[in-house]
Amino acid sequence: METFSGLISYAQDNVLEPLVGAKCADRIAHFDLSSVDCLKLFVSKVLGLGIMAGGTIVKVPQILKITGSRSTQGLSFASYLLETAAYTISLAYNWRNGYPFGTYGEMAFINIQNLVILGLILVYSRNLFGLLAFLSLYSLSTLALFEESLINPTQLQQLFASMVAISAASKLPQIWNNWRAKSTGQLSAITTFLTFAGSAARVFTTLQEVDDVNVLVSTLVATGLNAWLAVQMLVYWRSGPSSRNLNVRDISHSPSHHSHSPGTNVPTRRSRKRRCEKRDAFID
Repeated sequence: METFSGLISYAQDNVLEPLVGAKCADRIAHFDLSSVDCLKLFVSKVLGLGIMAGGTIVKVPQILKITGSRSTQGLSFASYLLETAAYTISLAYNWRNGYPFGTYGEMAFINIQNLVILGLILVYSRNLFGLLAFLSLYSLSTLALFEESLINPTQLQQLFASMVAISAASKLPQIWNNWRAKSTGQLSAITTFLTFAGSAARVFTTLQEVDDVNVLVSTLVATGLNAWLAVQMLVYWRSGPSSRNLNVRDISHSPSHHSHSPGTNVPTRRSRKRRCEKRDAFID
């Protein structure tokens, strides 16, 4: 019994208190369920940690799928570029406003993975100049966002206010590509569903820990668009690339290309026989 009490005391001082504060830690450690606010805060903190942990690997399946197939077919460079821009602005805004890292920390890990994906898209398209230009511009932009002497708080607030539009724009090219091709191409199902689950959970943590309407609206918009992508993944689950994406080589080697329609002038045994009969009759 003393060992159990010691474990509870240790968890209260070293785990719960750093998460939810001394008052809520004491109530939760003594299983006081009457404080709904403390329970909500605890759930929010645990979710935040889970989202951050998931954020460290959420795009890894997508990266593995790209490197495994050596193709970025179906992936929108514009979508990943705009998503990276939106996350970078959000990181700077949250960090400079002193919001709890648990409410936005996954963006840092996702951004690193997005940079890898963007690099792979440019590498597989053999655009080395574009890769170098992108990395240079991104580095300079990130420095400006985090440095108050370069972008003041008012300007950062205005940039963050545009996050809703940027967040929407970051998903729409990918949504459009999927709809047009009736296929999700090399888009990873695991990454898509994990991203949706994480953004949905982030709505709850934002409501509990961040008193900022702009942050809440941007989170809601991102969740809605991620849900749209998840639905497309389900709808086009077994769909391959559409016929409009087939190249000339694919068409020339397809069975339908070698079959002859009724209107084609391809000689057959019967037609050759008829021509021979007509020719012999003419000679006679």
